[in-house]
Amino acid sequence: MAQRTVLVVLFDGVQSLDVTGPLEVFAGAEQHTPGTYRIRTAALDDAPVRTSSGLTLVPDESLARAGTPHTLLVPGGQGTRRPDPRLTDWLREHGPDAERLVSVCTGAILLAEAGLLDGRRATTHWAYSAKLARDHPAVEVDPDPIYIRDGQVSTSAGVTSGIDLALALVEEDLGREAALTVARHLVVFLRRPGNQAQFSAQLAAQTAQREPLREIQQWITEHPADDLGVESLAARARLSPRHFARAFRTETGTTPGRYVDRVRLEHARRLLEDTTDGIEEISRTSGYGTPEAMRRAFVRTLGTAPAEYRRRFRPSPAH
Repeated sequence: MAQRTVLVVLFDGVQSLDVTGPLEVFAGAEQHTPGTYRIRTAALDDAPVRTSSGLTLVPDESLARAGTPHTLLVPGGQGTRRPDPRLTDWLREHGPDAERLVSVCTGAILLAEAGLLDGRRATTHWAYSAKLARDHPAVEVDPDPIYIRDGQVSTSAGVTSGIDLALALVEEDLGREAALTVARHLVVFLRRPGNQAQFSAQLAAQTAQREPLREIQQWITEHPADDLGVESLAARARLSPRHFARAFRTETGTTPGRYVDRVRLEHARRLLEDTTDGIEEISRTSGYGTPEAMRRAFVRTLGTAPAEYRRRFRPSPAH
């Protein structure tokens, strides 16, 4: 098996966990299967860089001497807000030569600035997704998944999702057992699937300003198995269905139906992750009614069936 060089780009204002999280995954894989990865860090100059938290990192070399890696990893951080033009120029010139181009968090902004995400589907930290989409309309931005793989380019969401993406790459290179061994060592019990949402339904939507609508949001969260149709929710809010639907969307940024779908999916996910309840019981208590209805919702949104989701995400019992 040929050794793969993993080159991590450093710059002032980089998010330290964007660097060290994936780096620890590849280093753990190298310990598991020696000779698999050669891990290097590089900056524009070979001088130390200061992370956004104040930590100082010393690169192995300058980007000018780095050569062409198998996997080029671009982290995010405050330094992506006003990047050095030399860095985006280097990425534009050398990024296409890497067999795998990977970003963590707002590292996607650097890739987009270099034109490396044009025509591709990508993600980034949820707080910067709108900016990425606005500034780079040629990029198909999806703010929900924790990571997206589009050909040779892979982008991940905020901070710790870089670990999930790195584990997925290790699994691709070395197999599932190697990836799980690394995950256990890092106390990441099981790798999260890339299409898992970045955050909860409550965080995905805005909190309504008016008290009746806030109460409805809370009611939905606490009663996912109840009748949550627009007419029923509107009656609870003492509004006409049309007025309720319009006001809910205006204040939360999403429709009542979509909000209910997110809450029910999140409720089911948590039960699959944290309990041993059967699929039929979970489908009923989460408001789906039948296992088939829940299966369709999971496949449509997460790309995987509930049983497979539980197998991949629920931590193994301690031994």
